[in-house]
Amino acid sequence: MRHAIRPQRGWVVVGMVLGLAWTAARVVVPLLVRGAIDHGIEARDNGSLLAWTGALAAVGAMQALATGFRRYAAFRVARKAEADLRDRMFAHLQGLHFAYHDQAQTGQLMSRANNDLNQVQAFIVMIPLTLSNATAVLAVVVVLLTINPLLTLLAVGTLPIINVVARRFGTRLHPKMMEIQSESAELASVVEESVSGVRVVKGFGAEPIQRARFAAEADDVYDASIGANLVRSRYWPILELLPNVGLVTTLWYGGHLVLDGRMSIGTLVAFNVYVVMLIWPLRMLGMILATAQRAIASSQRVHEVLATERAVVDPPAPRPLPRRGPGIASGAVDFSGVRFAFPGTAALVLDGFDLRIEPGESVALVGATGSGKSTVARLLPRFYDVDAGSISLDGVDVRQLRLHDLRRAVGMVFEETFLFGDTIGANIAFAEPDADLARVERAARLASAHDFIDELSSGYATVVGERGFSLSGGQRQRIAIARAILSDPRVLILDDATSAVDPTKEHEIRDALAEVMQGRTTIVIAHRPATIALADRVVLLDGGRIVAAGTHQQLLATEERYRVVLASAAQRPPTDDGDGAGTDGVLDAAEVGS
Repeated sequence: MRHAIRPQRGWVVVGMVLGLAWTAARVVVPLLVRGAIDHGIEARDNGSLLAWTGALAAVGAMQALATGFRRYAAFRVARKAEADLRDRMFAHLQGLHFAYHDQAQTGQLMSRANNDLNQVQAFIVMIPLTLSNATAVLAVVVVLLTINPLLTLLAVGTLPIINVVARRFGTRLHPKMMEIQSESAELASVVEESVSGVRVVKGFGAEPIQRARFAAEADDVYDASIGANLVRSRYWPILELLPNVGLVTTLWYGGHLVLDGRMSIGTLVAFNVYVVMLIWPLRMLGMILATAQRAIASSQRVHEVLATERAVVDPPAPRPLPRRGPGIASGAVDFSGVRFAFPGTAALVLDGFDLRIEPGESVALVGATGSGKSTVARLLPRFYDVDAGSISLDGVDVRQLRLHDLRRAVGMVFEETFLFGDTIGANIAFAEPDADLARVERAARLASAHDFIDELSSGYATVVGERGFSLSGGQRQRIAIARAILSDPRVLILDDATSAVDPTKEHEIRDALAEVMQGRTTIVIAHRPATIALADRVVLLDGGRIVAAGTHQQLLATEERYRVVLASAAQRPPTDDGDGAGTDGVLDAAEVGS
């Protein structure tokens, strides 16, 4: 929180100065009231009354202006701090390694980036206002002491008790606030999962199950809130009552002083006004403590994210990739003695993995489920770092490259396609937002996506729904392929990129991929023999190592394990993406036997 406020020291100082001006004006008001009563009303002096009244109006106007500007300064600092914290948190989340995102719940992160930061902002707003109130209380006590020390003691005698009660209140409220924030985040996770996975929920008729989950989490939030309210209900009445005790004692003892002629009516009125001025800040103490405890709980949750170290970072002295150009071969990939296990697990996914891919060569990775094919694809762009061994791109260890340079040099088409809620053109040009329409159309044509895009009512300006679910699986995949093509990477990774494409249209994408792969280093992870056959070389993985290599036809003829893997893939249930009949299992079985 300090880091967010520090850059705005100037506005903080302005707020403090305005707060002092507001305090001074507020403290002077009762003295002016006393003067108007004693020297104007009691003395029956119209001129004096007018003068005192004019001074009171001027001071009131100054107080009003100071209040307005003070609140502006307070909210400006708070909103800017909230925006800076949100920017920092978003940037930090973007930079965190994949292992963190594998474990973190989206709803939890959204809750911290929104609800928790709102709580921090609400507290920051109250800091200058609270400081002004505290200054006012101190000034009022000093003035009261100058008027009548004994009467002042009676008026503020409950302050030590208020301090003890307030500290106990804060101590008991903090864990309740932490519980509320945690349960609210759990509730947000259920909502996020239910909305994101609405097709799965409806597909399985699981609406009652999700409603039950939501109700359980909502009840937890309710229970936590009731617990916090019980703490408030015990302490807030005491914090409300104690300041009024001072007012009662002031009226009783001060009234006797006036009756005895030892105090003027104006002085008693001024004294009582000062005591009333003390009551509101002291009453606010309970709310301030509650807001502070909630903000502390929220800031701790935000700090947990910001304090998470990035496991995959840029090197201290990054090296550039060799220059690309006509006649210059690029895209050489070398895996040397790679060992890797996912964070938090002991089982090695890759163990002594060695693979050399020449510039412009296409290699298909084939293996049973869990053999490490997709892991190879994720290690090259440093989604994870290897535990041992090395990976190089064009002769440079990937750990010596800037992450931005590395990931712009490696284009990926994932098995699970993600499209943003934007136009089709913007999705294709995601990595290069300034790309002109001609380049976007060229990439779409290469991916066999132009024809169906052109048939849409708005063409490339068509806005797809969330995650692109308004399109079929094959259409989404072709847009994803076009997106990778447009970025013109040195290395293209196709992670089961044709899995969602109907086999009756797969030949269109195969033809497009063949053209895109020509002269470009490509790693193909696939199950369909026709897609595998596009590669110059096929390597078979088993147990985290390469156990066989050759062309598709060579391995079919010589490697029993290869035929078993393809046959197992052919038994997968057919895919129906809305483009056609969805008979990929039948076609693959036929291709295996060819």
